[in-house]
Amino acid sequence: QVQLVESGGGLVQAGGSLMLSCAASGSGFSIDAMGWYRQAPGKQRELVAAITTRGSTNYADSVKGRFTISRDNAKNTVYLQMNSLKPEDAAVYYCNAKGILHLGIKDFASWGQGTQVTVSS
Repeated sequence: QVQLVESGGGLVQAGGSLMLSCAASGSGFSIDAMGWYRQAPGKQRELVAAITTRGSTNYADSVKGRFTISRDNAKNTVYLQMNSLKPEDAAVYYCNAKGILHLGIKDFASWGQGTQVTVSS
């Protein structure tokens, strides 16, 4: 079982910055990709940014140039640096990890519990 623990959310003024962190724990797994999703009230969960083990990244158009995703493969940790935050960035941010469980060679996808980001105007 792969568990994800997020940290770093909070309240920030528009134009400010926050960094989110997500660490994967457990044993017997290999992670292929990690990413961040967000869900605002009344809206569907959407991809914010993702990064593969090799460092390939993918960003939602709405955050390009403002958010940066990075990863420490040795620590199974992914970060999301969020700059120039806007009120529309406010949401619950969820960490996601996809990979393979060594026992049985099964794919897995795990979610964190979510961390709230609030942006005041």
